[in-house]
Amino acid sequence: QVLLVGSLLKRSAEVWQLQVTMKGQAGQGAAGTLLIEDALKKIVYRDGSKGQKAEKKKGMIPMGSHSVFGDFPQDYMPGELKLALKSSNGFRKSFSNPSLPKADVNVFAGGPTRPTTVPSVPPRAGAVNRRPVAQSEFRKFYDRGDLPIQIFHGAVGGKIAWKVDVEKLDYHHYLPIFFDGLREKEDPYRFLAVQGTYDMLAQGGAKILPVVPQLIIPIKTALNTRDPELMCTMLKVLQALVLSADMIGEALVPYYRQILPVFNIFKQKHLNLGDKIDYSQRKRLNQGELINETLEILELHGGEDAFINIKYMIPTYESCLVNS
Repeated sequence: QVLLVGSLLKRSAEVWQLQVTMKGQAGQGAAGTLLIEDALKKIVYRDGSKGQKAEKKKGMIPMGSHSVFGDFPQDYMPGELKLALKSSNGFRKSFSNPSLPKADVNVFAGGPTRPTTVPSVPPRAGAVNRRPVAQSEFRKFYDRGDLPIQIFHGAVGGKIAWKVDVEKLDYHHYLPIFFDGLREKEDPYRFLAVQGTYDMLAQGGAKILPVVPQLIIPIKTALNTRDPELMCTMLKVLQALVLSADMIGEALVPYYRQILPVFNIFKQKHLNLGDKIDYSQRKRLNQGELINETLEILELHGGEDAFINIKYMIPTYESCLVNS
């Protein structure tokens, strides 16, 4: 028993030291959390029901290159790869307009036929269903070697090595590319995009404000995927963007109509666990809570017109300033 207690204390001390080391490094944060979450999924779902391979077969994320040397020619493509590519074409039908079974019935003698069969229950609109994630520009730039970053293979990990000073980067060129890479779900693209975005926001200063209009389309594209992981990542980055420099919150107000519709769909999506315990609160992966936090930050830093514009897009939102 003494040896067991000693080993447990030693192990807890090692874990604590690792956490302290990881917190002390600038690279740890949302990107490191995503890596840990992927490792946890591999342990829990050993059958491969959840993971990148399963999502690629369903067509939810890009397939990527067939090999390290590029894509196979059509004649030499393996059979399994052909089937995977056929199944990765996205949705076969629109969620909002599913086709109904047709029955040709003559309405009038000699008249045209029309479908009369209707479903017994209304079809699902699919507003909260995930959308396929298209390939990002970040992946293309990184595969070509056009980005001045590489992974720093240190003792703990969770850092990227910049080949140039971040302050000297052209933010008009690089920041929209990194924001577009936030919808990647495959490493190293996801890790480099997430951590690179945080590094650029932390050291951008006054360079960030002129680039805000170019960031709206990548933000909207990532949110419209309806993917919980991508939405949580983008919400955290959006909070960091507003807090990174002055006037950014006010600069985002004209673009609320592009950003906030998805917020309105998932605003009430909270975990209903009953009397159970949510052990993942530290990961901040609850969509409803993140959306409320983001809306409050947008209102606090958006100026006088922020609340009325948020209220116009999200009628159920209540001001954090008036209530306080």
